Amino acid sequence: MSRLKYLFLALISLAFCADALAESETRIAGDLAQRILGNKAEMIEFTEIPPAKKSKSPDIFTLESRNGKIIIGGNNANSMAVGLNYYLKNYAGTTVSWYKDDAVYIPDSFPAVENKIEVKSIVPDRFFLNYCTFGYTMPWWKWNDWERLIDWMALNGVNMPLAITGQEAVWYNVWRSMGLTDEEVRGYFTGPAHLPWHRMCNIDSWQGPLPMEWLENQKELQSKIVERERQLGMRPVLPAFAGHVPSLLKKYRPEARTSDVGDWESFGKDYECTYLCPSDPLYTEIQRLFLEEQTRLYGTDHIYGIDCFNEVAPPSWRPDSLKMIASSVLKSLTSVDPKARWLQMAWFFYYDKRWTTDRIKAFLSGIPKGRMINLDYYCDNKPLWKITDNFHGHDYIWCFLGNFGGTSFLMGNPKQVSARIAECSANGGNNFSGLGSTLEGFDLNPYLHEFIFDKAWERPLTDEQTFETIARSRSGNSKEARAAWKIIFDSVYVQRTGCSHATLNCSRPCLTGNGTQFTRAEHKYLNTTLLDAWELLLKVDGNGRDSYEFDLVNIGRQVLGNHFSVLRDRFYKAYLSKNIDSLQTLGAQMRELNGDITALLACHPTFSLHRWLEDAREMSNDPQLKDYYEANARTLITYWGGTGTHLADYANRAYAELNDQFYGERWNRFIDRVIADVKAGRKFNQKEFTESIREFERSWANPSQQRVYYIPDGDGVATARRLFAKYAPLIRS
Repeated sequence: MSRLKYLFLALISLAFCADALAESETRIAGDLAQRILGNKAEMIEFTEIPPAKKSKSPDIFTLESRNGKIIIGGNNANSMAVGLNYYLKNYAGTTVSWYKDDAVYIPDSFPAVENKIEVKSIVPDRFFLNYCTFGYTMPWWKWNDWERLIDWMALNGVNMPLAITGQEAVWYNVWRSMGLTDEEVRGYFTGPAHLPWHRMCNIDSWQGPLPMEWLENQKELQSKIVERERQLGMRPVLPAFAGHVPSLLKKYRPEARTSDVGDWESFGKDYECTYLCPSDPLYTEIQRLFLEEQTRLYGTDHIYGIDCFNEVAPPSWRPDSLKMIASSVLKSLTSVDPKARWLQMAWFFYYDKRWTTDRIKAFLSGIPKGRMINLDYYCDNKPLWKITDNFHGHDYIWCFLGNFGGTSFLMGNPKQVSARIAECSANGGNNFSGLGSTLEGFDLNPYLHEFIFDKAWERPLTDEQTFETIARSRSGNSKEARAAWKIIFDSVYVQRTGCSHATLNCSRPCLTGNGTQFTRAEHKYLNTTLLDAWELLLKVDGNGRDSYEFDLVNIGRQVLGNHFSVLRDRFYKAYLSKNIDSLQTLGAQMRELNGDITALLACHPTFSLHRWLEDAREMSNDPQLKDYYEANARTLITYWGGTGTHLADYANRAYAELNDQFYGERWNRFIDRVIADVKAGRKFNQKEFTESIREFERSWANPSQQRVYYIPDGDGVATARRLFAKYAPLIRS
């Protein structure tokens, strides 16, 4: 009976999809163009064309000019959107941000397409997002934020987005139906910004209970998200049951075969997760309850994200046990949805070295071919397809991670990435099915992720031409802009993204090295090289482009942040020589530099704490809940959470108010303490100082700490020029 019920719900889901398909693909693409271009969208005309023939991936778009209009053809709305984006970047010289508040530069006239072009997709699957992104970037987003991001995804050809918003509303109904009380269920959930790690079976209850209004609001939001994604030709990847259950389930189902997954990142026993053995009949029962309820609310595209052991160990490492687990999970899935495909992030194969090649093979052998898609999550560092025999025949998607924690650092290696994608395309087997971006957070380097999705199409451009296009679309058509971006791509973006980096002013203060493992300030270029690029960009007329001002601020704060390390190292030498005058002079210079970094960051809203905290507070009209959401938002980007301090500064970022009131305050206390110790003839005690800073960090996460926001004055160019003139001689000396 339950299977018939699911089939009925699946028919409802087909109705969702049918409604979307019934709409004209050209009208859907036209609506997107209107949202992006306003009245200028009248210059664009969309037309449907047949899919590409004899191709692994049927998507195709064409561009031509006719009767004074730009004609964009595509086999569906998604392909048409890619064609529009190609035109905007390569002909109109503009770019579209993934943030709703970033204005799109629209030229006065749209250049004609002199010769018709036709571009086909190379791979059928284009995946986007990461479980962590829903914590580091999007926990406080409203519909208008999502609407712009979905448009950005369509413009970049994404057709397989992770869609995990609103699942707590589904789980609430499931656990309540199994006997748990309202308090028990909501107390099992974490606070909103930490939900990704709850969903991945890492932590329970941290900063819970989750308010009921959150569940209702997110349920409504998810309905809008998946509806729009399907309209634009996407197949949202919804979650399924991966084995994570409330520890209190044993109270109502004492026969359940559960185990603790252990203490994740020193959070402590109170926050440990509980795992249900997939061979337990209760596993299939919970899977059915969850999928039926989720399908009723959000429909289905039959692709489900299931990640059983993200950074936690399985109950047994025996190969036969691992095979049994995988097989049982899939059976629970297909017993409810016969068309189901399991998508998993293969991060845990990379992260935990106990996953040997034999164990990986055993786990994957429990699943028939065609039923699983693996996200090769961190190919910019270690492509797993090479050491897993192409995932033993299962489909896989080559992914660029590119960011950890939403941290702000100019990093990445697009030329190496390009070579690795080409290698995979040539040698990765027929089960290489797509490209993806699995960034943990937004804020910077958007062009690197767009670069990845460009590779999913037969672009008639070399990498060098693509970089020139980026320069033009972000800064305008000038030799200085092209020269600046050539320096950046040739000499600055030469280092893969690590876990994780930050300029030293964002780090816990210390005399040598980095304050935490997540604030490494090392870079493989000379700061004078980046300074040269900054100088060239300052000579450009950006014509009021938001992207130009963002880049001036972003590159400038990296230059100044790099210089902070130089001053700190000099400060340390002065400490060793007990030179109080030098310590005071250098301490004053460090404070002044940090203040100037703050002034530069305050020139662009992307680098403001205002959006992060006020978006959190706007999740409710209740004053107590406003404070609750703000506390959760403050915690994630500072000491992160838990009873330990292992993850402190993991999500550090270049926000003006953080730089001044959090990072700056830490450094002010450090400078004062070191100078006082030298004057008193004492040795500076790093351990004691760090303990005092931990207390400050935890107190700062309390909303009772005053919020002082810096409102952008709209003249980031002038501020950047002033600071360049001030610091360029010092950096070059």
